[in-house]
Formats: sequence, C-alpha cells, structure tokens
Amino acid sequence: MPSTNPLSKIIVLASVLAAGFLLIILSCALYNNWLPLLVVGVFLIAPLPNTICERYQNSDDFMSEGSGSSAVDFGRYLTGFFVVTGLALPVALAHARVIGAEAMLMSISGGLLVYGTIITFTLFFRESEEF
Repeated sequence: MPSTNPLSKIIVLASVLAAGFLLIILSCALYNNWLPLLVVGVFLIAPLPNTICERYQNSDDFMSEGSGSSAVDFGRYLTGFFVVTGLALPVALAHARVIGAEAMLMSISGGLLVYGTIITFTLFFRESEEF
C-alpha cells in the first residue's frame, strides 16, 4: 500500500467529520428537535478516558508488558461505556417517541462517523516510541 501525503489524510478525515456533523445537525433541524445533538458531546468525549489512562500507564516497569494495566483497562471500559451510550441515546429517545426513527438513524450514523474520524485521526498520527 503506497504511503499517502499527511495533508490528504487530514482533508479526507475533515470531510468525513463534516459529513458526520452534518448528519447530526440535520437530524435535529429537519425534525425540529435538538435532543439528538447530545450524541455529539458523547462521541467527542468517548476517546478521552482511553487517551488519559494510556498516558498514566507506567511503561518503564518491566512487568507491565506481561500483565495488563488496570488504568488502561479502566480507560477502555469508560470509552466503551461512552460509545454504547452514544449509540443507545438516540434509540432510547426514539423508543420514547421523543424523536422519530429517521432522526435516530441519522444521529447514530453521524455519531459513528464523528467517533470513527477521531479514532482514525489518532491512529494515523500516533507517535511511535523508538528506543
């Protein structure tokens, strides 16, 4: 696979992120109910626990490679909790008939695009540790 220019990666990720935000905003504006906008906040804070807990992992310990770190596991748990919350919130709102099914689908797909873009951005531009 040929390596691509980092600028083209940023442009593609920005386009996908804009499409995700557009879907979420349209799910709110078209049906005149702004509650699906909460999904944006949930998906924006979803990667934060994982990132913060990985920073606090003690990588200098020679035993840390063989055994799992509880801080990293807790960060993954919180990240998974936020992702499931971001997916379940529109479903719960649609079940309670607060929003329509179309708004639910647009909100879920837009939220997944936003979260996927954030994760892809961190994977593309993660600094590798070289000794």
